[in-house]
Amino acid sequence: MTRDALILVLATVVSLWISWRVYKIFRNRGKHSLRSVAILVLGDIGRSPRMMYHAESFAENGFTAFVVGYRGSKPIPALERLPNIQLCYLPEPPPILKCIPFMIAAPFKILHQVITILRELLVNIPQAPEYIMVQNPPSIPTLALATLVSRLRGCKVIIDWHNTGYSILALKLHKKHPYVRLARWFEATFGRRAFAHLFVTYAMKDALVAQWDLKGLKLVLHDRPPRHFHRSSPQEKHDLFMKLRPVFIRYKELREYLPEYTLPYSTPFTDTASYPHNAPSTFPTITAYANDHRHPFSSNTSTYNVVNPPSLRPDRPALMVSSTSWTPDEDFGTLLNALKIYDQRACEINARDGEKLPKLLVVVTGKGPERERYMSEVKELEKDWKWVRCISLWLEAEDYPIFLGSADLGVCLHSSSSQLDLPMKVVDMFGCGLPVCALNFRCLPELVKHGKNGLIFEDASQLAEQLEYLLLSFPKAPHLISLTASLDKVTDSTTGDLQWCSWDAHWNSILKPLILHGITS
Repeated sequence: MTRDALILVLATVVSLWISWRVYKIFRNRGKHSLRSVAILVLGDIGRSPRMMYHAESFAENGFTAFVVGYRGSKPIPALERLPNIQLCYLPEPPPILKCIPFMIAAPFKILHQVITILRELLVNIPQAPEYIMVQNPPSIPTLALATLVSRLRGCKVIIDWHNTGYSILALKLHKKHPYVRLARWFEATFGRRAFAHLFVTYAMKDALVAQWDLKGLKLVLHDRPPRHFHRSSPQEKHDLFMKLRPVFIRYKELREYLPEYTLPYSTPFTDTASYPHNAPSTFPTITAYANDHRHPFSSNTSTYNVVNPPSLRPDRPALMVSSTSWTPDEDFGTLLNALKIYDQRACEINARDGEKLPKLLVVVTGKGPERERYMSEVKELEKDWKWVRCISLWLEAEDYPIFLGSADLGVCLHSSSSQLDLPMKVVDMFGCGLPVCALNFRCLPELVKHGKNGLIFEDASQLAEQLEYLLLSFPKAPHLISLTASLDKVTDSTTGDLQWCSWDAHWNSILKPLILHGITS
């Protein structure tokens, strides 16, 4: 066989194969696999909690859920436990694209995404799913691809609007940049016609419906914590802090800063010791603390009669957590400036008689592009700090809620590129009974009720004032205790204007009637 003939045969075979695949796609249009959904994340699946909760809720209501996204962080246990959830991992773009400037690499990255996403939605998912749920942002190319696949396979598209993609792009480029204008047109054009639209706030629903004349059903599905989120018990805290011992050892800045402890009897925050009845609320020195308590048994004895359950140490530092993606829409510098002021105020107040401010350990969770820059700045600042330490920590899905439930206070720096979304990190904190100080923006009061479940601040100086107000006389800090108790009353219930419930109850109330019966509640 000649070379030209061989090429002709190969071309014919390829053409027939492509024709057959296209024919199968169109032939099956309208023949769906009922009770099935493809959930398109276009990000790290394990770092997309809302979409993972969607998949779990669909699966628990009898749907087969195909979750399409990138491999990375470990997903929640339900995604690996439930048999009717399939994780469809996309291949990463070629590494060389990371070395090319953004505006040059973007078209090639999008082309790679187009090919890999279409392969999953058209080929690897053999029968057309009843629904395609798309996380937005990112908008490009997901909205257009979801529209294309819905036309080819007859699926119903549900867009879950977390934010607007063009507003996030405007943080990198100027808002009048041609790419931003193009992204806005793209998002409006391909996001307009969907079977249903889900919004995380009423403000987002009102704004996008007015601006882009969105068609289809429009529902507000607020972020809510999953049912297993709760305030951690002393035993859960003790177990977690024992597990985190390598972290305390790795950060040399913490070795002399934290109270002395002996595993498994004590951690920097918990202890199994018996405290005297007249123990003060804070112990002035580590030596005084050691002299005034005893462990229930000696490590040298082979038997013992009594083991005390863990309790919180009165000499522990206040534990504050800030969950961040280390991106430009969360100005970490605001927190650093507030911590500078807090350290100065602690030096002044603790030099006087009367109420004291505690040592403060700030744990910043999450991954993102600006982490290294800010943590390098923290290292320099800590050389002069006496009352504050700040570390960065990544927690797996099973440890994250326990850690939030073990903290004393949360801080949210989310400013929202669109001013229309709400930070899910605050929802998680509330689900774990953790009061929050949150940076103010347009629709934040839909979630944070000032003085009821948290405090709202405008700048670093106001945040520092709130930290002093809440932590004075810690651990018997009356204002912090009052705020925490107020939050406990509304968790897992519907009280007044807070209307608080778990993710499952909220999802079943809003989305379940739609996907099962095609109606809204």
